[in-house]
Amino acid sequence: MHAIDVHAHFGDYDAGAGTGALVNRLFGGGIDVVRRRAQAAGVRLTVVSAFTTFMPYGGNPFKGNDESRSAAEKHDDICFWAVLDPRLKESYRQVEALLAHPRCKGIKIHPQRHFYEIRQYGDEVFSFAAGHGTVVLTHSGDPGSFPEDFIPFTDRHSKVRLILAHLGNNSEAGLSRQVCAVQRSQAGNVFIDTSSARSIYSGLIEWAVETIGADRLLFGTDTPLYSVACHKARIESAEISPADKRAILFRNAARLLNEPLQQFV
Repeated sequence: MHAIDVHAHFGDYDAGAGTGALVNRLFGGGIDVVRRRAQAAGVRLTVVSAFTTFMPYGGNPFKGNDESRSAAEKHDDICFWAVLDPRLKESYRQVEALLAHPRCKGIKIHPQRHFYEIRQYGDEVFSFAAGHGTVVLTHSGDPGSFPEDFIPFTDRHSKVRLILAHLGNNSEAGLSRQVCAVQRSQAGNVFIDTSSARSIYSGLIEWAVETIGADRLLFGTDTPLYSVACHKARIESAEISPADKRAILFRNAARLLNEPLQQFV
């Protein structure tokens, strides 16, 4: 099966002091590395944000967004997220301009890396996104970005479609936080991507499909941190129906991101 990877990165990985040179080397990779691995695994389209936008902690969203735009302009199999740091008014202006780009698929936020809590900036972020009728992809599962904290904002701004990244990610105990957030949503505009190491746990994909349905799940890898092939094989070998596999791998993303479905069938 072909796939759309809604959550990928590229560039030098830099988690800051104490991370270790080996970790930074293994977790990083330029756009050519990301594309090669995606193509080998049958991923037809990859939506990226440059590591520069939030690494090391704080990052540089302006430089990183320029890198992402440039990569997408050079490669037909690459699209990009415009990373927004709501603490910076200039970031809104850059993202607004980037949302008009034909290769931009929406807004990416990362409260943890940009040192804020969504509870503080949620109305501002989601009002902005609603005004542009766009998709928002967010990191989730850590303080400042717990999945349930997004739901009041998605319910108030029902035109915004939110993707909670990292199925099963939770800095506290448990694996269910993203799924429970989708269940709490009244507007029906919340989705989850599979870009978590925990998504390879036995039964987690299957439980998520059973609990909220395959139509709420999107294929994501967090590459180059994780193996694209491994994440894709997890979906392809899951104990779910072929229709549910197709929904997760490409149908849901094609609909959400306005991509022609026939190129993935």
